[in-house]
Amino acid sequence: MDPSHPAPAHRRRNQAAPPREDVLAAAMDTIAERGLDGLTMAGLGRQVGMSSGHLLYYFRTKDELLLQTLEWSEGRLGAERSALLSRPGTARDRLDGYVEVYVPDGPRDPHWTLWLEVWNRSQNADDDARARQAAIEGAWHRDLVAILAEGVSRGEFRAVDPDRFATRTRALLDGFSVHVAVGIPGTGREQVLAHVREFISETLISRP
Repeated sequence: MDPSHPAPAHRRRNQAAPPREDVLAAAMDTIAERGLDGLTMAGLGRQVGMSSGHLLYYFRTKDELLLQTLEWSEGRLGAERSALLSRPGTARDRLDGYVEVYVPDGPRDPHWTLWLEVWNRSQNADDDARARQAAIEGAWHRDLVAILAEGVSRGEFRAVDPDRFATRTRALLDGFSVHVAVGIPGTGREQVLAHVREFISETLISRP
């Protein structure tokens, strides 16, 4: 074929769409660079070489695109948590690592920006979307319970109920993380990590 002439329209239409992961990675990059308001179907389509109509065919709505992007991002964080749980060291080491993975890197952290938007839209979400959100949060909860149960069984932590303590700790982490993600003064990442470490030391660490 003469390279100076473009491929026929029917061939261009039949070209394979980019892998789903490439679309989701591009969505995360856009959120990181321009915030959630900068993410549009038309703009994302230009990035990955698809029309906005083609994206809507795969994702149906922007809400579904956001949720799938969050699930993809959570899959990567889930791998980090799995590595945390399997590495040698104390339960306190693993708990500190869990907290570091949980807390945002700073204002407009793309992962937490997604979470805030998904939470905001969850009031109008259908049962399937709510169940998928619950599955993500459930994975975080189970991993924290496992760390706490290990620490209690080894005598590193006080004899707390791991499930109840995990629920309260995640509420604390969520509150602090929202403050970090939206940039509330006095709640930078390092300040929050120091607060959480102090809370853990005061409420969980066994004393001789």
